[in-house]
Amino acid sequence: MLPKFPGDSNDGAGAVIEQVRQLAGHLARPTVATRDRHREWDETLFKALTVPGTFGGGLTAVQTAALLTALGEGSQDPGLALAVATHAVLVTVPLRTFGTEAQRSRYLPSIAAGDWIGGLSLLQTSGGPAVVTARAAGADWVLSGALELVALGPKAHHFLVVAEHSTGSRTAFLVDADTPGLFIEESTPAALRTCPWGRVVFDDCQVPADAVLAAVGAAATSVEPLLAALDWVFVSAAWLGILRALATDSLAASRTRALCGAHVLDSQSARFTLADLAIQNELVSGLLEKVAGQLDESAPTAYQDAASARLFTAFAVRAVTEAAAELAGPAAADEGQLVDRAYRDARFFVSSGGGSEVLRPVIAASILED
Repeated sequence: MLPKFPGDSNDGAGAVIEQVRQLAGHLARPTVATRDRHREWDETLFKALTVPGTFGGGLTAVQTAALLTALGEGSQDPGLALAVATHAVLVTVPLRTFGTEAQRSRYLPSIAAGDWIGGLSLLQTSGGPAVVTARAAGADWVLSGALELVALGPKAHHFLVVAEHSTGSRTAFLVDADTPGLFIEESTPAALRTCPWGRVVFDDCQVPADAVLAAVGAAATSVEPLLAALDWVFVSAAWLGILRALATDSLAASRTRALCGAHVLDSQSARFTLADLAIQNELVSGLLEKVAGQLDESAPTAYQDAASARLFTAFAVRAVTEAAAELAGPAAADEGQLVDRAYRDARFFVSSGGGSEVLRPVIAASILED
């Protein structure tokens, strides 16, 4: 059973969600094509969309998912939405859930103020083979290895790291970027260009005992399941916003685009495609809201249902981006258009979160246990 999502009821959440959608549309959308083309990171924009009473804590999982959907829809920027989800949810929620009072007191105020950003390797959200090792050094620990595909790596103040001991057990650590023996190298994946990426190397990096998150050797039963569920639900929620924006843009394009002398909307096939887009979006929305509600209640099936929701969302993202590209026609090849950027970034999303190789066994295990 996953721990309950660390939020409470917030009657003003609806207003905040709409505020984020409008703010993202006003601040992020006009510049997203340029930032994507030049791989630009806008920290001022990032802070504007994370700090002022939005992702600072207190919201339930359902409300947080809705907030990320609004951000994705308003900004039309998958990279920025992933950066926000990584920092505000994937790194911060495990800290809120498993952190000691001293850890929360040290990190959370600066996180809420937008002064400290948390980074995470997206390869560590699926419980795969550990690439960082930890060995005892008195009361402290020494980390060795390297993490690839670290979202927010070059900009992060701290990282959530899962390391493996010689016994095979794993421990989660909060490691500050300025820790001696930690080195950060920038990287440039082909997708999600508006999120800064890095490679983090641990060269006999010594971290203190109070950097342990949860308990020594307990990551596999505490931090890692929560981290996987958070990735599966909340990164998917951000993509739901992108899918909604694609559906809106596809409808608008179909009203004006002509094909063989007739409007695209005169085609029954195009109308069916638009209907399919709407249906896919509604199904994803329903699944994510259901699983987010389970996280709020710490339901026993939340982990397995989160895997199902992520797998279905991956199918929907592939289907919707391909259909939107078909409806857009030649405009889909325009690098500045949402449909082109989403089509490119969708392949990254589909393969992340462990991909079907991780998600299907989780789902199958839940079926066999019934």
